Amino acid sequence: MNRLYTLCLIALDYLLLISAELVALFLRRDVIPGGENLDIPGVYLFIIVPSIFLAFLHASRIPLRQLPSWRIFQHSFWSVFYSVVTIALLLYFGKVGGDVSRLFAGLTGIFAFFFLSVGRYIFRELLNRLHFFETTVLFIGMGRTAELVLDSFNGMGGGGYRVLGFLDDNPKSRKLKRKYRVLGKFKHLERVIHLTKVKNVIITAPGLKNADLVDLVARVRPLVENVAFVPDFVGAPVENLVAESLGESGVIFLRVKNNLAKAYNRAFKRLFDLILTLSGMVFVLPIGILICLLIRLDSKGPVIFSHRRIGQNGKEFNCYKFRSMVVDSEKVLKELLANDPAAKEEWEREFKLKDDPRITKIGRFLRKTSLDELPQLINVLKGEMSLVGPRPIVEAEIAKYGEYFADFCLVPPGMTGVWQVNGRSDTTYPERVQMDSWYVKNWSPWIDIIYLIKTFAVVIKGKGAY
Repeated sequence: MNRLYTLCLIALDYLLLISAELVALFLRRDVIPGGENLDIPGVYLFIIVPSIFLAFLHASRIPLRQLPSWRIFQHSFWSVFYSVVTIALLLYFGKVGGDVSRLFAGLTGIFAFFFLSVGRYIFRELLNRLHFFETTVLFIGMGRTAELVLDSFNGMGGGGYRVLGFLDDNPKSRKLKRKYRVLGKFKHLERVIHLTKVKNVIITAPGLKNADLVDLVARVRPLVENVAFVPDFVGAPVENLVAESLGESGVIFLRVKNNLAKAYNRAFKRLFDLILTLSGMVFVLPIGILICLLIRLDSKGPVIFSHRRIGQNGKEFNCYKFRSMVVDSEKVLKELLANDPAAKEEWEREFKLKDDPRITKIGRFLRKTSLDELPQLINVLKGEMSLVGPRPIVEAEIAKYGEYFADFCLVPPGMTGVWQVNGRSDTTYPERVQMDSWYVKNWSPWIDIIYLIKTFAVVIKGKGAY
């Protein structure tokens, strides 16, 4: 089954690469001046170039079904980059296609990156939703950790896994027992694997003593093709974690990279914000002018509202928004909280009200579409905010962040971020805090790019916004 899946993925990649080449060839020969005489041999177009791309794409054998979206884009980018460099060198030294062939290689790279990223993402989502080419897996450990792992898989349509069942001496998860089979205890491990012929095992028992976990892995490893285990440090910055073996001692050395501690990464993030913000002003300004007129017609008061928020290094700044509330909103809120115990409880828990009487008619539309946050682009230009980052908070919320406030202070808050994409106001407050902490610990440019793309989809759906 895995071989068939790999063959299908290679066939898909080949078709996407051929499509990228043909589009690039059309543009270079028929649209861009100077390429009328460009002639790329068929053996080069249909065999050599695709073979180079496929070699880089499949050399690492990454588990595409289990990758987050941003990792798919990241892998596609670097595979395409190395392929284009290799192709450009071959073109130059082989004198294939003349002087214009390097432009053809560049165009091929651009379209290959786009086609591969989108095509592979759609292919993965389709397979996961239809449950095709799934890998049967046996879980060892039936507790909260197993729930978290399966919740992550379910968020990806199953992640390409089909759960055979569980082994546990003391299965604690009622949720999992209602849905999956308990096949036995730890002592039945060898017998269950022999009878089921399962080739993949995931150990979700981080509470085991180190010696017991090592013994369990040693028992499983000779019997299956793949064994994975969840270590006892959930919440660590796993995307930046590198494991190394220290010689023959058997000691594992874990290195955690802090990407945001590097000056060039912070500079890249700032440059990324400035380029996208300034480029987007052409489209944003007309929309902003229209919104200003609608706010003026809807209610009296200023068009833009500023509120003190906590930013990088714990410093306060004025966070700008289009006004979506009545002018005397603080007075209305105090009266509501004094007379409505349920509203008071919701406010103290979430710092938001689902049915907020302070919101104007146009304000409700602006919040639903997140257009009320467009003035925050001014904060981005000033360096007080970023396009992607933790949610900007008020001083009263610092206590709710607790130990995670140190993570929050490392970067400017963002116009969008992980929590806005993953449920927005439908998430609980502790979940939002965890998402902000995850973003800071695992930051990469690809995460910013993917979450900006996802934000557009979430805004269009209007999910969780109020």
